[in-house]
Amino acid sequence: MKRIAMLGTGLIGTFYTESLHGLRSRDRVVTVYSRSPERAKAFAGQYNIPKHTVNLNEAVNDPDVDIVVVGLPNNLHREAIFAAVDAGKAVLCTKPLARNAKEAWEILQKVEKAGVFHGYLEDLVYTPKHLKAHQSVAEGAIGKVLWVRSREAHPGPHSDWFWDPSLSGGGAIVDLGCHCIEIGRSFIGKHIRPAEVVCWADTQVKPVNAEDHAIGLVRYANGAIGQFEVSWCFRGGMELKDEVAGTDGSIRIDNFLRTGLEIFSAPGKSGYVAEKAETESGWLFPVGDEVHELGYNAMFANMFDAIEQGKKPIEDFYDGYVVNAIMDACYQSAQSKKWEPVELHEWRGDTEVEPLSAFEEYDRDHWLVKTEIMPGGQKKVILKNKATGSITQRTV
Repeated sequence: MKRIAMLGTGLIGTFYTESLHGLRSRDRVVTVYSRSPERAKAFAGQYNIPKHTVNLNEAVNDPDVDIVVVGLPNNLHREAIFAAVDAGKAVLCTKPLARNAKEAWEILQKVEKAGVFHGYLEDLVYTPKHLKAHQSVAEGAIGKVLWVRSREAHPGPHSDWFWDPSLSGGGAIVDLGCHCIEIGRSFIGKHIRPAEVVCWADTQVKPVNAEDHAIGLVRYANGAIGQFEVSWCFRGGMELKDEVAGTDGSIRIDNFLRTGLEIFSAPGKSGYVAEKAETESGWLFPVGDEVHELGYNAMFANMFDAIEQGKKPIEDFYDGYVVNAIMDACYQSAQSKKWEPVELHEWRGDTEVEPLSAFEEYDRDHWLVKTEIMPGGQKKVILKNKATGSITQRTV
């Protein structure tokens, strides 16, 4: 049994607690911290948690606690993680790890110097569909990964602090781009270094001092491209879509919004529908098991199994640091309007990678460009002459 201190009683703390209490059943949140005494008491009562407090140090130093889970606003991550490390507790932190790479690097140095277990709670690389797709890629189902596109869009965050970049670290890039960037790294390969980024970001709809829409490209050392699209301006719920293009195939994933369960309600469905749902009437798209579909169950199972087995989890604070560094480069690019390098204090992956190449020989003198079956049943090949570079076609 793992005994957990939950720091934070917002939406993410709710999702985490529902997953932890419903997943392996033997794991329990034994104390909860909130900055609001009313919220702490109500949350503890709702989830049958024996202790609640508004003192962060009291929560992390509780002798009944084995693991500290940080589900607080971004500006409080460093303080909470440092407190957990000083208490000698394993610590798991929600995304993003920090407001910027400088904070993330300080956090990483703190946990590694202390030797405590650390896990980065990037749930969207643990969704059932992502795990299945990732396995297919690892087994060679689509060949070499050339390009990953990840899109997350919704009408905007649920809490006030998200909208203040001094507290959050940014806008839609920090809030949503962290998910999309790590999804790209997961499929392309986390051992391949992110080299540079180019990004557009703007505030189009919301009256705030942070970007509400952004599009970026992350170029990796082998030439692969990770593309992210994020928005706080999307109407109609929350869209989570990924595409992976390889030399021998492709994958498309729809994690949320249109997942096979659709309800039309003229009078309106009373109560909660799904995260970021905007209406309770008309066509509704509930999620069968939200904490499972969003990856929380598999994420905590991986974290706790890694603790028990003395292994590294799929996502740790180094991953969170790399994501923060990529996002920093995105913000620089959005200002400079050009490609910007990803600056890392330390790179722990491959230092030399083979450039992506999938050229296929047709014969001794030609590269194969394309093969196609025509309407009449004939097989056509498009060829490139190796010596001259000329493009020709043949019917075979």
